[in-house]
Amino acid sequence: MNLTAQQKLLDLLGKQGVIRSRDLKHYEISRVELGRLCKRGVIQRVGRGLYRRSNEQVTEHQTLTEVGKAIPNGVVCLLSALRFHDLTTQAPFEVWMAIDVKAHLPKTTLPIKFVRFSGTALSDGVETHRMDGVEIKVYCLAKTVADCFKYRHKIGLDVALEALRESRKSGRCTIDDLWRYAKVCRVSNVMRPYMEAMAI
Repeated sequence: MNLTAQQKLLDLLGKQGVIRSRDLKHYEISRVELGRLCKRGVIQRVGRGLYRRSNEQVTEHQTLTEVGKAIPNGVVCLLSALRFHDLTTQAPFEVWMAIDVKAHLPKTTLPIKFVRFSGTALSDGVETHRMDGVEIKVYCLAKTVADCFKYRHKIGLDVALEALRESRKSGRCTIDDLWRYAKVCRVSNVMRPYMEAMAI
């Protein structure tokens, strides 16, 4: 038993929260150590190739952390982004994640609902947040509101309207920001009557 390698692995988990088995090579740790620590109940597998300490306290954003680690090129969007920004009380079962329209659909056992974005609709408005030692990409609030209007047929117009209302009421989105992302998402004509009604 290589205690040094196991301690190195546990230290890494302490810093990162969640690790991918394929990243271990970079730290010169054998994947065998994962199996040994899993058998002892010290760490647990939380998804395909994803591991965390068994005694780790699960935070509100634990699933986001695991998803962010598993799909580093994806961006948390729509209902999950609304939840992240505390703009809805709904807690979606799946994490909504935007990926490039041409990207290969990732194989994962994690509860993820993929949505395909392209061009500036994919790249604009991305914020990076660090949670539990993992960097998570999430769309900013104004972009999330515009996305909700773009995908209103999937998530419901009522959700999009509530997001718009609450974002303005909280003062966390300017009209200019909302217009900017409405253009990026090509929903200016859809959002205009609702935004004008709120401006009265």
